[in-house]
Amino acid sequence: MRESEIRVSQIRRLLEKVRTKGYGKYLPKIKLKKVRGFENKEINFDFPVTAIVGPNGGGKTTVLGAAAIAYKEQKPARFFAKSGKYDDSMLDWKIQYEIIDKEESARNNIIRNATFKSLRWSRDKVMSRHTLVFGVSRTVPASERIEMRKFASNNFVVPDDNIENISKVVIDASQKILGKDISDYTTIKIDNKGGVSLLTGVTNSKVRFSEFHFGAGESSIIRMVMEIESSPENSLILIEEIENGLHPIATIRMVEYLIEIAERKKSQVIFTTHSNDAISPLPPEAIWASINGDIIQGKLDVKSLRAITGQVESKLAIFTEDSFATQWLESCISTDSSIDYDEIEVHGMQGDGTAVSANKFHNKNPSIDYMSICYIDGDSEQKDDFTNEIYRLPGESPESYIYDKIHDNIVKFGGELTVALHKPFESHSSVIDIIKEIRLTNRDSHLLFSQVGRKIGFISEEVVKSAFINLWVQKFPKEVQEIMQPIQNQFKKEYV
Repeated sequence: MRESEIRVSQIRRLLEKVRTKGYGKYLPKIKLKKVRGFENKEINFDFPVTAIVGPNGGGKTTVLGAAAIAYKEQKPARFFAKSGKYDDSMLDWKIQYEIIDKEESARNNIIRNATFKSLRWSRDKVMSRHTLVFGVSRTVPASERIEMRKFASNNFVVPDDNIENISKVVIDASQKILGKDISDYTTIKIDNKGGVSLLTGVTNSKVRFSEFHFGAGESSIIRMVMEIESSPENSLILIEEIENGLHPIATIRMVEYLIEIAERKKSQVIFTTHSNDAISPLPPEAIWASINGDIIQGKLDVKSLRAITGQVESKLAIFTEDSFATQWLESCISTDSSIDYDEIEVHGMQGDGTAVSANKFHNKNPSIDYMSICYIDGDSEQKDDFTNEIYRLPGESPESYIYDKIHDNIVKFGGELTVALHKPFESHSSVIDIIKEIRLTNRDSHLLFSQVGRKIGFISEEVVKSAFINLWVQKFPKEVQEIMQPIQNQFKKEYV
């Protein structure tokens, strides 16, 4: 996967800007009191670009729609239409908002409500904010759009005055997302009001072509960027299925652009997605998983979501804090030949709170017929709870624990570790010295293995991690068994 170009410092600035209420207009919180499958669920928008992930029918668009109708610019019927007696369940729906609008209140958040009573929506003293909504129809090709069909004709022509160059800021942003030169693209105003327009492009050999021959993703990106760049500061931007029509790298670049927009134009963005690529540039605070009436904050990938909702052919799901703990657990599991490894899935959840929440949701879901267990790090502030299948890994930091176990026995294990690091056995003395030196100088346990790899000579961090973990598994079978016991207990239940 392509590495995001968004800097950590930029992420921190935006998190701090939200925390300190640095926006003129912002939607920091929604409480879904009762709407569709949600009851008394709260969503905090801690980062100005928020991804709503989840399975089909999980409630992603419900969250997006709830955000949209916080402001009078969007009518509730766009997201929450009522179809006669078939939607009687809408009775007494209620959404509560905390809103920042410094034109109305310079210091305090404003509380507003949207309710569905007496067969219609009621919004008390509804606020105003420029709002853009990009639905999935944005990627419908021009040849399939009703308003465009009459222009697919040999007789179609417009005055030269109706042809305009696309602005430089739109060109620059679109080129970065699409990865192609669009500097000679233009837009044609088809009607005098400017309500209908047609894009034109140019090939490398300078042959001009109309939007009827654009890729659907290319057209949608240029049009979205044009609208976003022309919007005022503090706008709310809502996007359904952001990856629609885009390849994975373009999806990442689009999210990076939205992060840049959040900083440059003080905009707030909320989008739904099924794509791991779309969430990769975002911090855990920016990601919410909407799962059949529940909602969880944290960096869950799409594969782990399938495990949480039981959409996998497994007999046990294991949730851990991160990828290192996942690798540690998988190595421990590999020591038990009685287990069918295809029956277990281990998922790193990018946070102890997320791992515990995912485990809790999975085990309380009556539609899932297999259990999950959770392993938290030794220094986690979450509580281990055997009743709810939450267990604590030994040590404090997993990286430090594994490293120190090998380090403390490095004279005995040095030769084997050297070979595992793809170095000749004869160089074990220098490897031992490096292991000792890194332990003395390291300040961040998460960097231990990358520092060893660089010092030994351009060995990847993953190779070093694997060498340490596998050696630990071989040399400390008693501790491996203690970690494995909850897993083995689950399989004993399966066959009782």
